[in-house]
Amino acid sequence: MRPLQQEIIDEFHVKPEIDPETEIREIIDFMKTYVKHNPFIKSFVLGISGGQDSTLLGKMVQMAVDELNQESGGGYALHALRLPYGRQNDEADALDAMEFISPSYAATIDIRPSVDASVRSLESAGYEMNDFVEGNEKARERMKAQYAVAASRNGIVLGTGHPAEAITGFYTKYGDGASDLVPLFGLNKRQGRLLMEYLGAPENLLSKVPTADLEDDKPMISDEEALGVTYKAIDDFLEGGDVSDEDYETIIKWYRKSRHKRNLPYHRHNLPKYEAEEK
Repeated sequence: MRPLQQEIIDEFHVKPEIDPETEIREIIDFMKTYVKHNPFIKSFVLGISGGQDSTLLGKMVQMAVDELNQESGGGYALHALRLPYGRQNDEADALDAMEFISPSYAATIDIRPSVDASVRSLESAGYEMNDFVEGNEKARERMKAQYAVAASRNGIVLGTGHPAEAITGFYTKYGDGASDLVPLFGLNKRQGRLLMEYLGAPENLLSKVPTADLEDDKPMISDEEALGVTYKAIDDFLEGGDVSDEDYETIIKWYRKSRHKRNLPYHRHNLPKYEAEEK
């Protein structure tokens, strides 16, 4: 085991091996328990992109909703939201995901008017917005819409964050990184796929190349190309396996660079001690 590797594995609670049936049961029970202890909650809100993470979580959320309704006589729902910026490049996958999930309610909210208005306002105030910054605007607008739906439906927002993204900070702070519950936390990318296979997800969604698709200048750029490291290497690292020196250094670089994203806002009483870190 390399320096920092076990510490990071412990931080993200990744198991070297999983049983899909057991993991699915634990995740569903986790969501049900939270709802039962917070009786104001009557709905879950989740953005559906057509990628692995939102498809997997959406399916398990609807399973939790169905069980809650059977146990209580009804009243619970999943609001599954498509949130394209205009027309989504991989819209067919998002529609396939919706069909697989079969949510209580499905809606499409076009974020383009809101994002474009925000960018115009910022630029008129003298702040130039490059393509990367505009991509983050899209992610934050999507989360804003989800919280608006949650507020109107006595709901909570679910996040699709998991260790294979968290270790690199490959998400937008207060965008897709914001939520009330993160049920997939503890699973790496490979393990999430195992759960999808167990649940019978369509092959095109199982084999889909992960992409955030936020930047207009780089449409559909894969996560792995953007990060400079494969999810296989990240998954191997998180399961305690061996990775190449180059992959190890890349993972640790992203882990350190993105640490601020994983922490709550600092105040003068919880500022970390900035000491030299070992490699």
